[in-house]
Amino acid sequence: MTPPTHAEAHARSLRDPEAFWAEAAEGIDWSRRWDTVLDASKPPFVRWFPGGELNTCHNALDRHVDAGRGDQRALVYDSPMVGRVETFSFRELRDRVAALAGALRDLGIGKGDRVLIYMPMVPEAAMAMLACARLGAIHSVVFGGFAARELATRIDDAQPVVILTASCGLEPGRVVAYQPLLEGALEIAAHAPRRVVVLQREAEAFELRPGRDADWAELAAAAAPADCVPVQATDPLYILYTSGTTGVPKGVVRDNGGHAVALHWSLRHVYGMEPGQVFWAASDIGWVVGHSYIVYAPLLFGCTSILYEGKPVGTPDAGAFWRVVAEHGVNALFTAPTAFRAIKREDPEAKWVGRYDLSSLRTLFLAGERADPDTVAWAERALSVPVIDHWWQTETGWPMAANCRGIEPLPVKHGSPTRAVPGYDVRVLDDDGAELPAGETGSLVVALPLPPGCLPTLWNNDDGFRSAYLERFPGYYQTADAGYEDTDGYLWIMSRTDDIINVAGHRLSTGGLEEALAGHPDVAECAVIGVADSLKGQVPLGFVVLKAGAEREPAELVSELVDRVREQVGPVAAFKRALVVERLPKTRSGKILRGTMRKIADGESYTAPATIDDPAVLDEIAAALAKE
Repeated sequence: MTPPTHAEAHARSLRDPEAFWAEAAEGIDWSRRWDTVLDASKPPFVRWFPGGELNTCHNALDRHVDAGRGDQRALVYDSPMVGRVETFSFRELRDRVAALAGALRDLGIGKGDRVLIYMPMVPEAAMAMLACARLGAIHSVVFGGFAARELATRIDDAQPVVILTASCGLEPGRVVAYQPLLEGALEIAAHAPRRVVVLQREAEAFELRPGRDADWAELAAAAAPADCVPVQATDPLYILYTSGTTGVPKGVVRDNGGHAVALHWSLRHVYGMEPGQVFWAASDIGWVVGHSYIVYAPLLFGCTSILYEGKPVGTPDAGAFWRVVAEHGVNALFTAPTAFRAIKREDPEAKWVGRYDLSSLRTLFLAGERADPDTVAWAERALSVPVIDHWWQTETGWPMAANCRGIEPLPVKHGSPTRAVPGYDVRVLDDDGAELPAGETGSLVVALPLPPGCLPTLWNNDDGFRSAYLERFPGYYQTADAGYEDTDGYLWIMSRTDDIINVAGHRLSTGGLEEALAGHPDVAECAVIGVADSLKGQVPLGFVVLKAGAEREPAELVSELVDRVREQVGPVAAFKRALVVERLPKTRSGKILRGTMRKIADGESYTAPATIDDPAVLDEIAAALAKE
């Protein structure tokens, strides 16, 4: 039988979504089959596989052991921060998770209880997530080292019974003590957890408070292992907070059934993987990428997953990623474009690549922000493998657009994440909600219902779910991204809708301008913002970081950049200003803080976002603007 083309698979998923996803659901073990595949009786809310029962942890661990694959590598912990590599088979990981679940059960944790996980990139963090899933408890992971006030807002919203944490996280050159942050959060928060369980690390001790705190190792060692607890497919698996426009974080809910089906399906069909192969998502478990593609999808599908505690450069050098690929036989690597821009800046000639055997690597996937064509082309030249940009969000939990390697690999167009993934009906709308023709930039939306695995709502906030995502364009999920679809059906995600620059009535995307700047041979990375202008409303302002070793006279470089934008975008862009800076302000997940940069440039008041990697960069940006 001839396999379907991407177009055929996509059309079938929209024409008969129930049949499409029922077939995908056969890849998951169910303790009770569903009553119906899709319940859309209460629009705009939909539920996938209602009536079905399963356990996500069983599907990620126990069933592989039961099938005779218990000795296969499940999780590889690689930490240049502590100089250790530790490997867990599916059997070993199941036993460690079952013991931790038993310890949580002894603390009174049961189905529906919330557990907040405030952890660094250590294997126990993944075990904590799976242990919660084993009991039917709902985990909420908060990025390790998050500020006390932000942590407090998440504690108050999720109201966890128990907090699982560690004594510290590790960054190059410094130890991040978690106790002051956690104690500060608990002082601010109105809700008090019943217990705090602490993983002690060698670099920093956590002073346990009698009656409240428990030692992780002692608790797990004393517990009897817990069995998997069946839950409803529509029961929440986790809450993951993402920034809200009002400053209040939004608790994205993920269900058990649709999540397991979608992630299991995606690893083969989007990422082209097979059970037993090695998948590495170089991210953090605090972000959605870590949830979906470090912990859940690889284990659900029976792959080996890499959990890496380190950086793309500086731990110890620009060859860090290549060492991990070579040592562990990585078949597919998934990371953010900012990681490759950091590597490219340190090693523009890709000399470190040649020092390792990368023959196992078949594909590189990029997501998290727009992958500029220059970075994609550099990675293609350096690695000689397909470089696949793809597009998704915390809310969707898995890709909306991709070059699906397990369906029909399509020609790559630099700057595009290719076509909508089966299950997603992506449209481009103008401000009035009318569909735009090919080539015209507008708001990217997804026609309802969203496929399995996407958020069914926000935690205890149905009204917030409607207002944030569904009201602007009735009948559609608003992605808040802007872009267009070309005549081949390829999507082009150019910017967030609030990053569109309006120059004398002409709508320009920051992505298109950044593409022109990033193509300059001396530019490692860049950002463009729109700043207020009395004549044109807004004009673009560029910030560029130079490659290592590039020494340029700023005025001469800016003149060349202005010429590039004029040639590639046109004089309508009115691009005349650019600043050379040492680094760009980013979140810990690598997203550039363009909105905050715009406020600085316009002289508006601003607060450093809680997700910022280093607040001092904002002072550097302000100083550069003041010197201009």
